[in-house]
Amino acid sequence: MRLQIIQPTHYQSPSNRLLHKTKKRSVVNLTLPYLAALAPKGFEITLIDEQLTDIDFNAPVDIVAITAWTMNSIHAYEIADRFRLRGVPVLMGGPHVSFHFEEAADHADAVCLGEGEFLWPQMLEDAAGGRLKKFYRTDELHNLKQLRMPRYELLDLKPYGFFKTFSVQSSRGCPFRCEFCSERLYLGESYRYRPTEDVIEEIKHTGAKNILFADSNFAGNIPHAMELMEAFIPLHIRWSALWSVHHCKNDAFMDLAKKSGLLHLNIGMESIDSKTLISMNKKANKASEYQQIMEGLRRRGISYSLNFIFGWDTETEDVFSSTFEFLKKNKVPAAYFNILTPDKGTPLYDRMLKENRLTHIDDLGRWPGDKCFIKPKNYSPAILEERVRQLHNAFYSYPSMFSRLPLPVTMGNIASWVINFSQRDVMREGSKENFDSF
Repeated sequence: MRLQIIQPTHYQSPSNRLLHKTKKRSVVNLTLPYLAALAPKGFEITLIDEQLTDIDFNAPVDIVAITAWTMNSIHAYEIADRFRLRGVPVLMGGPHVSFHFEEAADHADAVCLGEGEFLWPQMLEDAAGGRLKKFYRTDELHNLKQLRMPRYELLDLKPYGFFKTFSVQSSRGCPFRCEFCSERLYLGESYRYRPTEDVIEEIKHTGAKNILFADSNFAGNIPHAMELMEAFIPLHIRWSALWSVHHCKNDAFMDLAKKSGLLHLNIGMESIDSKTLISMNKKANKASEYQQIMEGLRRRGISYSLNFIFGWDTETEDVFSSTFEFLKKNKVPAAYFNILTPDKGTPLYDRMLKENRLTHIDDLGRWPGDKCFIKPKNYSPAILEERVRQLHNAFYSYPSMFSRLPLPVTMGNIASWVINFSQRDVMREGSKENFDSF
């Protein structure tokens, strides 16, 4: 059986409907080669990362599988519809399908609801045998022991550059319950982690020295995370991850992270306002501790980036200027500025839906960029969009970069400069660099 597994790209905007295409990627795809590894024997598999490769809709295939996120879901359905017109059965799964399974079922012959390790092989066998069911469901969570090694030999690795960064998953889920986060709803309520020896085996399997951990929270279990980092030391790798800001207060943990090769840390700071942190159930974040935490990161020479979300009821319009001043004062290397977007299934979505504060519900999460689909309490959606855009452009202006970033003489400093230049590239067309906005 000839199986084609597709990871769709997304449209650039609802107005131009141009597909987002690139010639290169910074991180080697994990989803496609891992799904290939889970397939039963006897399948001839082709992997398509549509951001890099065009889809041949006339290709001789017997089964098509599509993994969908909300941002690429509109185009994913179009891909599915075209193959089904040919009579090719289409299987769909992914985070978007977990929350919109009835919608996805209108465009697929079979829909996966649950972890692929339990469902994906059976779906393929049923498709090959002509006995597909519409829905495949399981609430069972995998123990993450002895996961299959991704089949990277099926990927064209040229677009990933000479010094390739591979994505590895060491855990699933998150121990926290932030009101806005949907990841625990499709990754499971419990925080699970892989055995240390399995993670090390997969790192060696990549053959790479640059690793990005695709975990919601790498440090969800501190003893296990420290055991992992001890095992990294003899590998001499450079690695990046995301974990909660309060872990940065743990000197022993952070010293070991640095010693083991931590190159870049992404942190969900979310807000500099204490009331806002409480409102989003971000109890572990203490705004009063932020400066101490960043001083520790700077002292260790660790590149880091901060995530922010704007649009909370506790915010007033001065939050944008105060955030910008905070970032300048602390010489923050990189930051990401997001508009609050409630994901279906989250407590935040349910609350705002009940309050009639969601606009264009069908478009939630479908389009890239800083679009507002809620009714903020203290300013208009247009003001929220504009102020986030101004904040992004001011932060990534050349004057801001040269005032914040250290000389690129270490790998960590180089990583910070690379992120800044990449974020300059995502500045929207027509936006003006207004350095006096804040």
